[in-house]
Amino acid sequence: MQNMICPDPPEQWMRAMRRGEWESAWRISDRVLAERRGLEPRDIHTGQWLPRHLQWVWNGAPFTGERVLVRCYHGLGDTIQFARFVPLLKPAATHVTVLGQAQLLPLVRTVEGVDAVLQLDDCAHEAQGEVEIEIMELPHALRITLSTLPAEVPYIHVNPKPERGKRRRPRVGLVWQSGGWDPARSVPPGLMEQLTRLQEIDFRIVQRGPGLASWRGVVGDIPVMHDILEEAAELSGLDLLVCVDTLSAHLAGALGVPTWVLLPLQADWRWMEEREDTPWYPTMRLFRQSRDGDWESVIARVARELRRRFS
Repeated sequence: MQNMICPDPPEQWMRAMRRGEWESAWRISDRVLAERRGLEPRDIHTGQWLPRHLQWVWNGAPFTGERVLVRCYHGLGDTIQFARFVPLLKPAATHVTVLGQAQLLPLVRTVEGVDAVLQLDDCAHEAQGEVEIEIMELPHALRITLSTLPAEVPYIHVNPKPERGKRRRPRVGLVWQSGGWDPARSVPPGLMEQLTRLQEIDFRIVQRGPGLASWRGVVGDIPVMHDILEEAAELSGLDLLVCVDTLSAHLAGALGVPTWVLLPLQADWRWMEEREDTPWYPTMRLFRQSRDGDWESVIARVARELRRRFS
């Protein structure tokens, strides 16, 4: 939620977003934005200037006839999820530059409406725009509602990996570990391994990062993926991705890959409340914990649904 315009503490804003009452959330954000006007971006405790990635830069100004700089100082999954809003700037903006994470730039370049990309850190000092805005502020600036949320997929594009030989069984990818900052999102790899007992499926282990070392399963191909571009190519060749709330979920959703996301009881606000679908990604299905920490029942349900889908 970093750099979204919301109150501190943000309970009211998050409650509105979870319920799909986004118009109410934007009114809350408007009040926060009004309070910021005329204030310097300093830490309220130390009085020191905030680092650039924590400074607010958008003051509510419209984009009409302006050169817009869209900044991505946040998670990789956030950039993928909110890149869908960039095309909506083009009818008003004369030029759109995205200042983003280096590993995502090849994918961001494929988004409609992106005129130029610059790399965070190395090129941050070169980035200029008549209007600057954080990418996660775009739905507020554009007054997006559930009925106007752009959900057409794919909105990022990648060349899939070439097929080798004739495919005989459905291909399902597995990702069980999310970022280390929120362990509650991750599924124990031993539980995820139980899914590989379904012999009618070819499983692909598309987990990246430290979590891959925890895999002890003997079933499942582990493709070589050196970067996110190669991961995107691998995902695009799947019949289904089963994953936790992490970058891979957003990447697959943006590519239009059928995706089942396993969510903890206290899921992030973007997945809303009591839904098995999500307006963000039309090819995605949500599997939620019914009790805190209970991944066993979630995995059992996923196994049943896999049998039903691919039997």
